Amino acid sequence: MDHARIDWTGIVFALVLSLVIVFPLLVVATWAFSDVWRYPSVVPQEFGLKYWTMTLKRADVWTSITLSVSLATVVTLISAVICLPAAYAFARLEFPGRNLLFFSFLAGHAFPKFGLLVAIAGIFLNLGLIATFWGVVLIQLVGTLLFMVWIPVAAFQSVDRRMEEAARDVGASPLRVFWSITLPQAGPTIAAAVLLTFVNTFYETEGAWLIGAPQIRTMPVLMISFINNQPVIQYGAVLSVLLWIPSFLALIFARRMIGSGSFARGFGG
Repeated sequence: MDHARIDWTGIVFALVLSLVIVFPLLVVATWAFSDVWRYPSVVPQEFGLKYWTMTLKRADVWTSITLSVSLATVVTLISAVICLPAAYAFARLEFPGRNLLFFSFLAGHAFPKFGLLVAIAGIFLNLGLIATFWGVVLIQLVGTLLFMVWIPVAAFQSVDRRMEEAARDVGASPLRVFWSITLPQAGPTIAAAVLLTFVNTFYETEGAWLIGAPQIRTMPVLMISFINNQPVIQYGAVLSVLLWIPSFLALIFARRMIGSGSFARGFGG
């Protein structure tokens, strides 16, 4: 009887990769819940929530949380209003320069991001948008194009055209066909794109720091300042753990989409 060979090389690589990813997270989480941790002890001498209480009592922390949620919400809504109609047009219409314009949405991701941000910052400086809420909104919109155009295009292309044509044959209006046939099929994948956009914007750091500083300080920017400038490392660790929450919720939602097959159908699977 042939026995399946164990891929030890793959197992070793998987373990190393898991260690590289998980170990730093465990260290940060341990710092967040340690009241006393002095060298050379391998584990904290005291666990507790003292630094959670101290961190969450800070006014700048709550200001940054509110600001990050507000920015992510506004950017996601504006991106949806602009990009979803564009995605539908790319998926369903033929017009001059369509392919060139479609691939141009990758331009912001094809070059070093920081160099692009510096160039945009020079323009924003002349427009008076540096250190303003709307300046950060505009710079973060650039990072949403990949999620809010490419993913919905795949979703709209995967919709069963025969169902749409059948609905039109029985007298349904184009708007009724869209709301009753197109959107329900493309909706789960579009919802995933919206969630990815929100989470990506929530974590965006370079644009928020370069365009928004010093007045606009989002959670990631504040966390970096805590780590760099605060003598107490637990402040930064607590903020880091708080920043994991959106990713955790997004992972749960994505798992539901993948498990139901909706996400795969949106990509033509």
